[in-house]
Amino acid sequence: MERGMKKAQVVIVGGGPAGLCAAIEAAGAGARVVIIDENNSPGGQLFKQIHKFFGSFEHKAGMRGCTIGARLLEETKSLGVEVILNAPVYGLFKHEGGMVVSYAQDGREKAILGEKLILATGAGENALAFPGGTLPGVMGAGCAQTMINVNRVLPGKRIVMVGSGNVGLIVAYQLLQAGARVLALIEAAPYIGGYGVHASKIRRAGTPILVGHTITRAIGKAQVESVEITGLDENFQALAGTARVLEADTVCVAVGLSPLTELAWMAGCDFTWIPQLGGHIPIHNENMETTIAGVYAAGDITGSEEASTAMEEGRLAGIAAAEALGLAAGRTKEMKLEIWARMNALRTGPFGQRRFEAKTQLLGSARKAAQ
Repeated sequence: MERGMKKAQVVIVGGGPAGLCAAIEAAGAGARVVIIDENNSPGGQLFKQIHKFFGSFEHKAGMRGCTIGARLLEETKSLGVEVILNAPVYGLFKHEGGMVVSYAQDGREKAILGEKLILATGAGENALAFPGGTLPGVMGAGCAQTMINVNRVLPGKRIVMVGSGNVGLIVAYQLLQAGARVLALIEAAPYIGGYGVHASKIRRAGTPILVGHTITRAIGKAQVESVEITGLDENFQALAGTARVLEADTVCVAVGLSPLTELAWMAGCDFTWIPQLGGHIPIHNENMETTIAGVYAAGDITGSEEASTAMEEGRLAGIAAAEALGLAAGRTKEMKLEIWARMNALRTGPFGQRRFEAKTQLLGSARKAAQ
């Protein structure tokens, strides 16, 4: 190890909702915490979420995501958490006393040794292949959300949204709020994938939700000029005579997220495959600790869910890391149980239940791997 290398008791990769909450809990217990994030500002998805959260008081009901993010940032500052920005992490190396995290910043290679490592790297948008899918004007829904809510740039005026999960529904409504016209939201399945409360808002705004439909091609020369969609049968095959063209200039794709697990693979974590959670997931126990001792995972890297769940997982990982360092005391056990109760509440209902069952399966895998 390089002499004089920077050290911290807890190093967190990712400054989104999970990473910030993990930092707050670990630093609150007295740990020296460093967050490393590749972006030019921390907060992750929260600062794109201008809508109000719903649920219970514990889940920040009635508060906008951007407001939650601002409060979390204020709390990390008050606790003395160091945040390193514009610093993509490219390597993890086991070392006596913890894990060396290598990152690039200002054109230089740097490294930090963390006694405990929390991976809160989030998830990336899935792509969808179709003719014309590389034309300018085709983008992920998350990209469009960043443009309108962070950069205040309208991606297009006449938009087709593909995918009816919560991301597709929420971003479609936010595009309407920003002044775009959402011509249609299409979904290949025979039912919407997100919450009805989000779907109701865009229906009231006049946007049709077409289930059992898919995009067959984007049409244009230098950019998207129109979009062809078609109906699907019960086997997801195109129905003859149902194709039609919409005069759109933008296609937003919201067909799911995949956990960003590259660093977890690099660390040597064991994985399992759970499609409901986005694919390959690092196996972890009730404390969010992976099969590599001292390496924790929290947020969408453990399966794509809501920001509320990511924050709870981050808190759990932060508490557990501090406890492993011998810093946490008092109500640690009770705090963990309270967090799990809140997470289980978030995972109830027709959509959350599938994730709850998947998480139960994942924890079962973790116990089996530990035996």
